[in-house]
Amino acid sequence: MRIPNLERRSFYLRLIYALCLCGATWTHLQVALVHGLWWDYGGVAPLTRVYWTSLLFIDPLTVLLLLLSPRAGLILCVAVIGTDVVHNSWFALHHPIRMDLYLSQIVFLLFVAFTVRTAWRGATSRSAALRAVD
Repeated sequence: MRIPNLERRSFYLRLIYALCLCGATWTHLQVALVHGLWWDYGGVAPLTRVYWTSLLFIDPLTVLLLLLSPRAGLILCVAVIGTDVVHNSWFALHHPIRMDLYLSQIVFLLFVAFTVRTAWRGATSRSAALRAVD
């Protein structure tokens, strides 16, 4: 069965988003493996600790949703990268940060912002995707 172009582009965009989020998951996993889930990140505010640690679980959930329930995954992806950049921008005003990671988040946010409309338009609901396979 041939997949229409828009659906194919949506899938490829969601796959790129998922790969980027897998990279973010790897970063959060390394922190958890070295310092544990309850690390205070050098004494940062409790809500920052909770937010950063929660990304260890939210990022892979977003990856799964991008592949299994595309529109829910896209909504969560935009929410995750949007809040991450906003939070880390605020954090950078008060603390030193790793500029390479921060800039990569901004680039990812811009990529998502400029492509999410195409990803959304070509995304089908999970039930429609399953019917297409039948």
